[in-house]
Amino acid sequence: MKLKKFIDKKTAWLATTDSSASIVISSRVRLARNLDKIPFPSRANEAQQTESFSRISGAVRGVNHLKGAEILNLSDYDGVDRQFLMERHLISHEHAGGGGVRGLVIGDRELISIMINEEDHIRIQGMQAGIQLKQVWDMIREIDDMLGKNLPYAFSYDIGYLTACPTNTGTGLRASILVHLPVLVMTEEIDEVLRALGKIGIVARGLYGEGTRVMGDLFQISNQTTLGHSEETIIENLESVCRRIVNREIKSRKNLFSENKTGLIDTVYRAFGTLENARRITFQETMELISKIKLGIYLGLKIDARVGVLNELMIVTQPAHIQESMGEILPAPERDIARADLIRKRITGSA
Repeated sequence: MKLKKFIDKKTAWLATTDSSASIVISSRVRLARNLDKIPFPSRANEAQQTESFSRISGAVRGVNHLKGAEILNLSDYDGVDRQFLMERHLISHEHAGGGGVRGLVIGDRELISIMINEEDHIRIQGMQAGIQLKQVWDMIREIDDMLGKNLPYAFSYDIGYLTACPTNTGTGLRASILVHLPVLVMTEEIDEVLRALGKIGIVARGLYGEGTRVMGDLFQISNQTTLGHSEETIIENLESVCRRIVNREIKSRKNLFSENKTGLIDTVYRAFGTLENARRITFQETMELISKIKLGIYLGLKIDARVGVLNELMIVTQPAHIQESMGEILPAPERDIARADLIRKRITGSA
């Protein structure tokens, strides 16, 4: 395990401490690109993967937004390290578990990262707190333009950028907004919302993206296809959809609070009592309790917890983070004890 130095670094896309922004956590834009005349990573041999890693790493060093960025060869890092990077949303589930020559570029404050040799040769990702898709897109577009000056992209004038998965072909752009929807889940309205999204080419994924489950009532709302629409259109459509979802969550929160105020308050304070006093706790339970407490803060309840601290706990209590901080591989029961101890210290401000 080699990534303990990242533990104390703040995850900038969780930087908001405004309780009114508790519904929208962050915005992300990701671009998929491939090098011309080199097979996609899954079809490339080791020499070809090494070539793409070397060429992309060299080009990255000339990008203004990535001055001083760390470039990691994932072959040098074990399974816990890779899971740690996934938990920080720097790499995907697939990238963490894949073999061959793979890399990662980590920019300032983790707002920008580039996966090398994931499904595609290049996955450029940018993140910001709140609804800021347009701002993130402007930053990612600059990086893409600068990389494109030194790297020959695989491109078709008929259909756009060529990617390993057909659903990414075209712009190669996937945008997503991470939203906290506890009341839509409580009232089971979320099922109706998810069905409606599917009809308009929008998909909701779990905490770590495609193929992962929802935890803590957090959903990644993302465009499903990239072909046939401009980048600006994709972003505008997704922002519009997310604002409607946010408005529905706000309305449902007000309705639930007026209809069952005592029950909701009881749920929130029970959650805080458990989180503050538990001696053993799983990550999934931690996320469920944090979700309820953040809802209580949004509703104006007097709770001795800050949104910023709760956001940090969402990151540092994950399994690989616990093990990196302890400096050893721990079985689940021991992780649960260490997690509970960390939470108590963070909640009381003693850590």
